[in-house]
Amino acid sequence: MTTQTPTAASTTSSLLSHPLTIPELLSGRPRAEAAAALRAALDGKTVVYVGLGTCGLASGGMDIWNRLEAMNQSGRIAVILKKTGCIGYCQNEVMVDIKKPGRPRVSFGNVTPERLETIVASYLEKDELPRDLVLGISESYPEGPDFAIPAEWSGIPRFKDLPFFRKQLRIVLRNCGNLDPDSLEEYLAAGGYQALAKALRMPRAQVIAEVTASGLRGRGGGGFPTGRKWEFAFRQESDQKYIVMNADEGDPGAFMDRSVLEGDPHRVIEGMAIGGYAIGATKGYIYVRAEYPLAIEKLTRAIDQCRRVGLLGKNILDSGVDFDLTLKMGAGAFVCGEETALIASIEGKRGMPRPRPPFPAVAGVFGKPTVINNVETFANVPDILWKGARWFSSIGTEKSKGTKVFALTGKVNLSGLIEVPMGISLREIIYDIGGGIPQGGQFKAAQIGGPSGGCLPASCLDTPIDYDSLINAGAMMGSGGLVVMDDKTCMVDVARYFINFTRAESCGKCIPCREGIARLQEMLDTIVQAPESEKGNMTLERFKSVIDLRHTCELIRDTAACGLGQTAPNPILSTLRYFKEEYEAHIYDRHCPAGKCKSLLTFRIEPEACKGCGICKKKCPNAAIVGEIKHSHYIVKDKCIRCGVCAEVCPFKAIHVS
Repeated sequence: MTTQTPTAASTTSSLLSHPLTIPELLSGRPRAEAAAALRAALDGKTVVYVGLGTCGLASGGMDIWNRLEAMNQSGRIAVILKKTGCIGYCQNEVMVDIKKPGRPRVSFGNVTPERLETIVASYLEKDELPRDLVLGISESYPEGPDFAIPAEWSGIPRFKDLPFFRKQLRIVLRNCGNLDPDSLEEYLAAGGYQALAKALRMPRAQVIAEVTASGLRGRGGGGFPTGRKWEFAFRQESDQKYIVMNADEGDPGAFMDRSVLEGDPHRVIEGMAIGGYAIGATKGYIYVRAEYPLAIEKLTRAIDQCRRVGLLGKNILDSGVDFDLTLKMGAGAFVCGEETALIASIEGKRGMPRPRPPFPAVAGVFGKPTVINNVETFANVPDILWKGARWFSSIGTEKSKGTKVFALTGKVNLSGLIEVPMGISLREIIYDIGGGIPQGGQFKAAQIGGPSGGCLPASCLDTPIDYDSLINAGAMMGSGGLVVMDDKTCMVDVARYFINFTRAESCGKCIPCREGIARLQEMLDTIVQAPESEKGNMTLERFKSVIDLRHTCELIRDTAACGLGQTAPNPILSTLRYFKEEYEAHIYDRHCPAGKCKSLLTFRIEPEACKGCGICKKKCPNAAIVGEIKHSHYIVKDKCIRCGVCAEVCPFKAIHVS
């Protein structure tokens, strides 16, 4: 027999049968009704939430969802299934939350089909909690965080008490992983769009003044004060203005914007609508990477929902104000993260930067005044308008207010998406939130700010995470990429990786960027190339490349046409500043201390340790090993291609690498 279970969305759809108005939202009636409808829909029922952001899908989340649906249809279980975005605890995906009537919402991590069977058989069928699979007790919607924990659950931590979350302060990410991103009702129940209604009752200049007083700075990299940018556009006289959200997230390893769009699309739509009203724009563009299909799907659905109830379109919230949004998909060019290149792409042109002034606030999309902010910047706006500038400015440091979202990746025990107050130290992020280096390894550096950022060593671990401190240390905030590296990382190779990336992403318009970055890559290739003869014999060409490296970096930084070229040398300059000895080892000793640059490695067989088994000789792909069975073997240096196979297969550890 097939069991049909209601969904929260179908039960609360009557709430949105008529357009919303400002008085309704300000009175809290839609919020109260949505919360009541959700509670009624869930009353006496068990709800199962499956994390189906990109990280959850990549870990097999859709298989878990399909299995739960099959169990529902077969009658084995009778639950309401809901999809959520990423809560940030990515290392534990697939995550499944279960909310039973009268019980807190409990989270299970690393759910596989086998673990799902255990969870269903134990907790859903017998009400026996499999504690060894539990991550913690998470926030429960629509009830909120205040709930009683059963006595038999003693010892199970709340999420906020877990080391990964304890030092976080979640404003932008508050709803991600908790709310169903496809449900406008859930967003309303959590207080959504009340800030927009409040803003529409205020003079435009007052909205801008509130954002200015909050101290919010652009979270896309440069850190320009958001209120000032809005004010510049507000003061322009024009028949049309535009507001643009830059969701063209292109930094390697960065997934902050994507996760917000997938997990809480209504938050950024509300922030854009407030910004559009503030500057007098009636149209907005969301410029999002085409490689983000799930984010595009969530945004498209959310925009359609808003249009149906009068949150977007003509006369929004019966206020007399028009504002609508258009999705514009980019082809994934890193240079389109630069404002003027992004504008060119929106206009249907090739994404190439242009000289400034005029700045976009004066002449942007189609020559009209335009404000461009990134996803995280807009996501902060609703809370600033609803809770006030004083509340937001009380968080962070004197010149860097609020929180910052980071994608914490690399050689760290707990990777994922985090949101921390400005001013927290790099050490706290890596060791307290990230759990330190795997297998007791030694921290070497953190690349912060993406390809345009810098590498900070252990001596900078106590550097506060704020705009000015990071710039003084030789890095930058960037959009929020934070890659941790251990002592097995070659910093020259890291610099080469990022230079190779920026060279490939350069639009080629200006000579300093087009030619200069190519020269930087050639210099770094020369430094790590195999020596022509014995170690220590430097050619004149190699010596000259070393002298020119810093000079070329500074020349590009000072003369490139846009931010991509101006910041491209940062990885080299920061590694030269903090890891100069590694460059010297590569140049003078022809040696890679980390053992990563293969062309500089020397493979040598220790005669005393070699038993003459011949395994290395059989496995060598280039016949570079000679010797007789039961006699010590020898590696012919001129034939060795430094693949490392011999060292991997030697059962006696007789092959040394230096």
